[in-house]
Amino acid sequence: MKQKFDVVTSRCVPLPIENVDTDQIIPARFLKATSREGFGDNLFRDWRFDKQGNPIPSFVLNDPTYSGCILVAGKNFGSGSSREHAAWAIADYGFRVVVSSFFADIHKNNELNNFVLPVVVSEAFLSELFKTIQDNPQAEVRVDLPAQTITNLTTGNSETFEINAYKKHCLLNGLDDIDYLVENRSKIAQWEKAHES
Repeated sequence: MKQKFDVVTSRCVPLPIENVDTDQIIPARFLKATSREGFGDNLFRDWRFDKQGNPIPSFVLNDPTYSGCILVAGKNFGSGSSREHAAWAIADYGFRVVVSSFFADIHKNNELNNFVLPVVVSEAFLSELFKTIQDNPQAEVRVDLPAQTITNLTTGNSETFEINAYKKHCLLNGLDDIDYLVENRSKIAQWEKAHES
């Protein structure tokens, strides 16, 4: 799952539903596994499949009209339980970016920890994205992490987004928290030597 993030240009999968909580992203009955792999199969499980396990054609992930590694979601994405498995499922499915006008804080950090970039945009920009995708499912969006911009390539409209400098460094370099410590072990050793009692 670890991979460097720079600039991503992709078609989008629209999910114009507000208040999507982590139990809808990955239902609790699938949380028994401890490995991060395989969770993508059950992403939005109860929306994607009926009780017999048959795909529900009307759900966007089952609609071949839409594809891409950018999920465009409604306001307040990732609320509810703090389960990291929700971010595992999003990453394992293949999404690199989730765009919304608001994320629950814990879920936002879980996405960052799993190399998925949560991009917070204005409600006006989000509405424009949904309309663009509805009008043309082939439309692409460019997310530029170094510049911290997201651009609707159909309209040319762009917004900047915020990201913690540490998390930005980790994403750009494909580092998790342990990798970051290893990368800075010489600085840590120097600090420890300078502060020996």
